[in-house]
Amino acid sequence: MNFQQLRSFRETVRQGFNLTGVAEALNTSQPGVSRQLKELEEELGVELFVRAGRRFLGLTEPGKALLPHVERLLLEAENVRRVGADFASAEQGLLTIAATHTQARYALPSAVKDFCAAHPQVSLHLVQGSPRQIAAQVLSGEVDLGVATEALSEYPDLVALPCYRWTHVVVVAEGHELARRDAAGHRLTLQDLAAHPLISYEPGYTGRGHIDEAFAKAGLQARFVLQAMDADVIKTYVELGIGVGVIASVAFDETRDRGLVAIDARHLFATNTTRVAIKRGSYLRGYVFAFIQTFAPTLTRPVIEAALASAPGTAADGL
Repeated sequence: MNFQQLRSFRETVRQGFNLTGVAEALNTSQPGVSRQLKELEEELGVELFVRAGRRFLGLTEPGKALLPHVERLLLEAENVRRVGADFASAEQGLLTIAATHTQARYALPSAVKDFCAAHPQVSLHLVQGSPRQIAAQVLSGEVDLGVATEALSEYPDLVALPCYRWTHVVVVAEGHELARRDAAGHRLTLQDLAAHPLISYEPGYTGRGHIDEAFAKAGLQARFVLQAMDADVIKTYVELGIGVGVIASVAFDETRDRGLVAIDARHLFATNTTRVAIKRGSYLRGYVFAFIQTFAPTLTRPVIEAALASAPGTAADGL
């Protein structure tokens, strides 16, 4: 048994049992993948895959039992590699971060700038996705860290640490009825918003769940005429007069967003928490701890290590 066989087994599951995809992911040939899997089955003495001719349809019961052990072995192998790299070249390496558009566009830039200045020999790779895509990437080991507001705390194999809390604002064009009423001292209500067409995030993004919950709790029907993944798109259509926008407060800048007015909505919608997620059991290189603390100063190395060492669902896990 060797690590290449185990990687082929794990990647076959990840690729939905498509051996062409496995070969591409592992940079090898499809016959080579088939050979590795066959040799693994012969060595273990059991069939790991449900087959229909040459097609793989799923895992057998022995295959399902084997998968978590393979995941742990490969995680520890990666940890061994990282330990060696940490001591051989502590300030050199690659840091991969997956984040939603809102986090990548508005929350992360200053931390990325400061980190790159302090760690010039670390290459930083930033990818974007939905919260659930980000969780999957962290769990699979494709990225070191995930940053999002939704979903990350729902996975027991992730340690999701709170970074900062934020609220929503309502954005309208200058001269809009709601802007005039706000300037006159009127406190915005959900009834005010329900009377207008709304533009906000797609479900599952940037606190949208709290927006829907607020209207449902008040017994009001919100009319969303447009939904988007990022605030820039929302603000564009607000400027065009399509509707009233509801966005993350961090996504509004008075200087940059001239022509728009932001109205405080923290009393209408629940506060949101952005988290950074790490795969439980993974070894973090020194500069990964440094980046997390740059982004969220309260998340020091001892705090992160305590959370990583905690059992799922305990107070230290997720703080």
